[in-house]
Amino acid sequence: MNAIALAAIGIFVFILGYRFYSKFVAEKIFRLDPNYVTPAHKYKDGVDFVPTNKFVLWGHHFTSVAGAAPILGPAIAVYWGWLPAVLWVVLGTVFAAGVHDFGTLVLSVRNKGQSVGTLAHRLIGQRGKVLFLFIILILVLMVNAVFAWVIANLFISFPASVLPVFIQIPLAVWIGHAVYKKNKKMLVPSLVALAVMYFTAVISSQVDFLQIDLVRYMGGEEGAGLFGLGAISTAFFIWIIVLMIYVYIASTLPVWQLLQPRDFINSHQLIVGLGILYLGLLFTNPDITAPISNPDADVSWFPLLFITIACGAISGFHGLVSSGTSSKQLDKETDARFVGYLGAVGEGVLALISIIAVITFFPDREAFFATYSSFQASSGAGLGAFIQGASKLAEGLLIPGEVAATIVSIIVVSFAATTLDTSVRLMRYIISELGVEYNIPSLEKKHVATTIAVVASAALVLIPEGPNGFGSGGYLLWPLFGTSNQLLAGISLLLISIWLRKLGRNYMITIIPMIFLMFMTLWAMFQQVFLQWAWYADSPNTLLFVFGAIIFVFTLWIILTAAQALLSKKDPGFEEIE
Repeated sequence: MNAIALAAIGIFVFILGYRFYSKFVAEKIFRLDPNYVTPAHKYKDGVDFVPTNKFVLWGHHFTSVAGAAPILGPAIAVYWGWLPAVLWVVLGTVFAAGVHDFGTLVLSVRNKGQSVGTLAHRLIGQRGKVLFLFIILILVLMVNAVFAWVIANLFISFPASVLPVFIQIPLAVWIGHAVYKKNKKMLVPSLVALAVMYFTAVISSQVDFLQIDLVRYMGGEEGAGLFGLGAISTAFFIWIIVLMIYVYIASTLPVWQLLQPRDFINSHQLIVGLGILYLGLLFTNPDITAPISNPDADVSWFPLLFITIACGAISGFHGLVSSGTSSKQLDKETDARFVGYLGAVGEGVLALISIIAVITFFPDREAFFATYSSFQASSGAGLGAFIQGASKLAEGLLIPGEVAATIVSIIVVSFAATTLDTSVRLMRYIISELGVEYNIPSLEKKHVATTIAVVASAALVLIPEGPNGFGSGGYLLWPLFGTSNQLLAGISLLLISIWLRKLGRNYMITIIPMIFLMFMTLWAMFQQVFLQWAWYADSPNTLLFVFGAIIFVFTLWIILTAAQALLSKKDPGFEEIE
């Protein structure tokens, strides 16, 4: 099949979904009210609750949810063939992700901007809330470890990307000050900042001394490094510490000072990046060389496909962003459709081009299978295959290969970084909520909660377990990241269903994808975490098993508790909580 035709069909379905399905959900199910006073206005504090233009908020929301996962997951899942991956991305975005992201945003806005974890108290009871908060806490901890691992390795592999990524930080602070202190418009300064980033990318990709290559500074790959760790492990350790210092600062600053302007820059970067890749697709008109399916796969795509592609089809982390930060910045309730549903569609568009970049990169099917020889091999090769494939598409616009690879790596790192510091901020909120729950006042303090979040994340990603050695914690947790992410999405859909049920509204739009997602994810989780750990693994992953067992048991407990709440009588006054 022609790659351009595949992209066109996918985008057409996305357009139909936003134009018609999201409108139906907004008007008939959620019944958005343009006169509703949102939490951003009601509790405005200039730190977390900040009324924000819908385009700026869409930029923050989109780039916070569009981390490396909608690239990495699809790039791995093409191992089973491109058709299952494309179908799950397109249909999952329209009927599951869009409704989930949109729904968690509206639910939070209608309930004081509280997170889905906190709202679980009213929806499924006190015990369910605490269990859900612990599941969320474990998930965001894994998000922090996985994305820090990804960023550190990309900095090591693509040292030319370091300077352009870090130059974005002072530019974002400057934009935030200009916009919120001097009432300047954000669009032009953010475009200037993007131009500076890409100019720096072009220069650094050509000039060696502008490439911050920590491995080279320590004598190359064979260097001893610090404390005998080796050059690569030392470089990885240093980047993790630098990243943790950055996210500590970024997650404690007011959202207008760094988070919003940086994410707005990244939203332009995402649009530019998608434009480059899709235009490159048009100019190169590549053939799809990967197989439509892989009947000889060593593991079945059913049900593993649905956890391998989480972000890009549906992701529970999106609900945390919707209800954790975006709901506190929504200017008008009617903006929720644009921010929530269109944000999910944007991520679907990214996941689609990720698939196309990989399946058109290889010269023939034999070359594809040489790289994607097994599911385990695809897990290690996916991100590299995307960067090379995306660079090949960009070369169709006459962009030099080294420059294209640097720009693509900058895009991946930037998105991963936005997800990382948003996730740390969310983890701080959850720790503070648990402090309130268990009457531990010290945990309610911003810097105490943030310190716990950062230290725990650093410790997890640096765990030296398994054959990968030092710093393999993030990599080892990747299989569990997908399952826990999907379980969280399923629980969030269940909470929205209970909310709609109590309001006497049609909740089929959320309960159907919830049942499908829960079934697939629990099945996949039992397979991957328990069966393979106990019977099939040559070297059992204890870390994966412990985290997985906790999440599995907590999820079953929540489902049983929620089922009782779902079957209870409707309560038309439920929405009015104040």
